[in-house]
Amino acid sequence: MKRILLMMLIIAVALLTACGKKTDHDKMAQSSNGTAEHGSHAGMNSSEEKGVPTSASWHFATEKPKPNTDTAITIQIKDKDGNAINKFDINHEKKLHLIVVSKDLSYFNHIHPEYKDDGTFEITTKFPNSGDYKLIADYIPTGGSATSQSKWVKVEGTVPALAEITPEESLVKTINDIEVTLTFDHLMADMDLNLTFNMVDAKTKEPITDLQPYLGAVGHVVILSADAEQYLHVHPTKEDAKGPNAQFMTKFPQSGVYKIWGQFQRNDETFIVPFVVKVP
Repeated sequence: MKRILLMMLIIAVALLTACGKKTDHDKMAQSSNGTAEHGSHAGMNSSEEKGVPTSASWHFATEKPKPNTDTAITIQIKDKDGNAINKFDINHEKKLHLIVVSKDLSYFNHIHPEYKDDGTFEITTKFPNSGDYKLIADYIPTGGSATSQSKWVKVEGTVPALAEITPEESLVKTINDIEVTLTFDHLMADMDLNLTFNMVDAKTKEPITDLQPYLGAVGHVVILSADAEQYLHVHPTKEDAKGPNAQFMTKFPQSGVYKIWGQFQRNDETFIVPFVVKVP
């Protein structure tokens, strides 16, 4: 009798232990809810914040913006119940980063609306030509994590021919007398990778070692897929670097063509280095 009771007790303990364990599926489900790693954040119209889902309300001073004309834009960030979000973390010296790109990605602008309380940001900007533009608001609500919200806007007038978004064979550009070479340790979708901007003097080939902080870091990188649906905002792995290398780590979500904009500052002047790559 004692032996039977002992066997029943062992079986009960085993069952309780098994129920208390998380399955591999449970662990995967939890990890998939995390945010982007390595100083980059990704997504479009995403509300990945832990416990702070948000949305963005966009308002343009005119329903039909015109090219090369001041256009006032208001963005209000709200919670899931429609109430204004009032607190935001400072992310690289700003509460909100606004990325503006044309449909063919030939135009790029990284600007910073002014916070007006009650979850509202305001800015006045100009669109250079007629056509479609995508606006991406990038922010961190206090208590949450990095997220982005986007909006397409149509600028009135005759739309110029769209530029082709073609992968470049040579990833070397000269900007402001600086020769910039972009390299990858490997280039593959859905895999962490390092991208490195190496900078030398275009004439002397001497290494550039006097880069200045841009928004609190050696530089910033914005990446968009050719259809502007996949968005990555990447920060450097070593923020206080001064050159000749500025290294970033990110992950391309899927194969395809992407445009990369590296933003840096030297001699109190900000410069942008664009590249187009094909990710296998």
